Order: sequence, then C-alpha cells, then structure tokens
Amino acid sequence: MPSISSGAGPAVRFDQVSKTYTGARGSFRALDSVSFDIAQGEFFGLLGPNGAGKTTLISILAGLARASSGQVTVMGHDVRADYAAARRALGIVPQELVFDPFFSVREALRIQSGYFGVKNNEAWITELLEQLGLADKAQANMRQLSGGMKRRVLVAQALVHRPPVIVLDEPTAGVDVELRQTLWHFIARLNREGHTVLLTTHYLEEAESLCSRIAMLKQGRVVALDRTDNLLAATAGSMLRFKTDSALPADIAAVARVTGRSVQVSARDAAEVEQRLAALRAGGVKIEDLEIGRADLEDVFLAIMGGAAAVSQGVS
Repeated sequence: MPSISSGAGPAVRFDQVSKTYTGARGSFRALDSVSFDIAQGEFFGLLGPNGAGKTTLISILAGLARASSGQVTVMGHDVRADYAAARRALGIVPQELVFDPFFSVREALRIQSGYFGVKNNEAWITELLEQLGLADKAQANMRQLSGGMKRRVLVAQALVHRPPVIVLDEPTAGVDVELRQTLWHFIARLNREGHTVLLTTHYLEEAESLCSRIAMLKQGRVVALDRTDNLLAATAGSMLRFKTDSALPADIAAVARVTGRSVQVSARDAAEVEQRLAALRAGGVKIEDLEIGRADLEDVFLAIMGGAAAVSQGVS
C-alpha cells in the first residue's frame, strides 16, 4: 500500500504535456504544452469549460491515454515507464457510473482491494461504508442501487487501497445535496490527514470553498494558475446582484450576466457602483433584492474564459 508522503517532490507533475488526435478530418490538439505541479497534501482544482482538455489530462494521468509529448509523474513515478506504481498511488472517481452488476457493494470493494494487492482490508472497507452512508447497502447488489448510491460506491472503490493521491472527476454531478455534504466532509478529512486531492467540477462554489490553488484550462492550454484567493483578488472589486423584469440599458446589458430575472454586473470601485446604479435609475429599471458583494469564483472564471490574457504564476 503506498504511503501518503513520499519525499519532498510534488504529488503530481505535468511537464509540457501535449495531446494531438489525428483522424480522417485532420488533427486536433486537445492539450498544448500543459505544465503544473500539485504539491503533496494540496487540495487542487482543475477547471475549464467543456472541451477544454480536463478529461484528456486526467485520462493521461490515469494511464488510459498516452500523451503525444511531455511527461506525467505521480509521487515520482512516471505514468508510462512505471505504470503499476503510479496507478497504485492514484484513486480515481470517474464521471461515468461504471459498476459490476454481479456483486454486492462489500464484494465489489473486496475485489477492488485485490486489484491493488491489498489484503486484510475489512476494517477500512467497513469504515468507508459507514463514512459514505453505505453501511445499510453493504449486502445489496449493485444493480439495486440508485444513481446516487452507485456514485458513493465509486468513491469507496477509488479510496479502498488508501491512495496518496485522490482524483475526483465531476464527483457530484447530478447527485443530491446529502451526498455532496457527506462526500466533502469525508474528503476534507482525508486531505487533512495528508492525502492530495485533484478536483474537477462545474460547481464553482465547491472549488472556491475547497481548493487552495486552481488551474484553468481553455482550448487545451493553462490560462490561469494561482492560489484561489489571489484569483479572486485580481477580479473586479464588487458585484451588483439584483432581480428585475425590466429591459436593461444597452451599456449595462453589454457587461451584465443575466440568468432569468437575476442580473450580475461588475464594478471596479465605489464610484463605478454609483455609476451603474445611476444608469439603471436613468433607464427606468425597477430593481428588486439588490446586493453589493465581492466577486466569486464564477465571476473570475467567466472573466478569464472571456479574455485572452493568462492569469498565473508563470503561465505564458
């Protein structure tokens, strides 16, 4: 069983990783010279829109795809040259619900332990079942479980060999609030105990509250890489949030984010806040539930994805 700590090197290193797919219609570059390290014990977020290259990067990390160029290591083990050791150091929760329909939950976890050569693992399996709310489903056949329960089992399978590096690829997509709370409580505990966590998610509030550092991918390239608080501090100082049924003035509509009746508009400082409000009053906009707050990670994400400049320590 791999140890949580392995010297002073990074838990995960992506070094100039590129991936090009070639087909009848030509070639497509899914990843373009991606480089960053994830420190041991770090809770790291990997964000980007659909098609940005996140899944490709994780597939290369897991050994399911080969990079066209570059190197990836896990706890110092090259994912190609030392695949078995690198894979033992990883616990991966995939997006897809993949399960064996012929076994109970406990049997599935025992079999998964065997894949990694872990023996006498009943105590840890029992703890996983309890921590993930699966204790009463231990003897149930996998086919009998709901989608949310199957996802809990995927998490347990990823953790059954106590990997030092945990990869969560959209782990809470389509699941209920209870599972999200249960999962994050347990993963946060493992992170405090020294496990490294790599998270991809479209729930940006999760990334903001959990991840100490974030990389953002756009069209296969890293366009932001920094501490979460630094990324937040670099964005417009304030956000006006309100609801309205009125049409927005053209100058406000050009910079606003509108979701149904809800509107968000950025403002650099107090003077611009007043300018925005004055424009709304002049345009006859009837405002409800006005709030003035700080920008959140969704605001940062949209600003970076909409711009061309990289925001990073060392991203060019």
